[in-house]
Amino acid sequence: MVENGRPRRRFGVVDVTGPSMVPTLLNGDQLVVRYGASVRPGDVVVLRHPLQQDLLVVKRAVERRPGGSWWVLGDNPFNETGDSTDFGPVPAELVLATAVLRFRPREEDQRSLRARLSWAASALRPLWADASASSRLRAR
Repeated sequence: MVENGRPRRRFGVVDVTGPSMVPTLLNGDQLVVRYGASVRPGDVVVLRHPLQQDLLVVKRAVERRPGGSWWVLGDNPFNETGDSTDFGPVPAELVLATAVLRFRPREEDQRSLRARLSWAASALRPLWADASASSRLRAR
């Protein structure tokens, strides 16, 4: 993904699977991500799992730790696995991208005009750094 110290691509699309980022992200959502962007507390990030580096995960960057590593957590308080509570701080070089936009694909059964309008109103959402989420997650 990195060539001469720079990301080969600036933007990409990542599929979300699993419940760890509910309610912010749902299983099946897609994210437009920016590779190499600076990370701020509250950002939704894509990172390599520190113990299984062929696995990419989506988490919220909660706080920067000494040495430049990141404490990352899922937004779902009922799914407390697969984040820094399990594997500790994540080295900054494993954080690959920050999420810019969330796109929720339309479900097959959304055929009525009302259902399509409801989907259109919520399908595309920018993902800004959420400092309040970062504070809330630190308190867990």
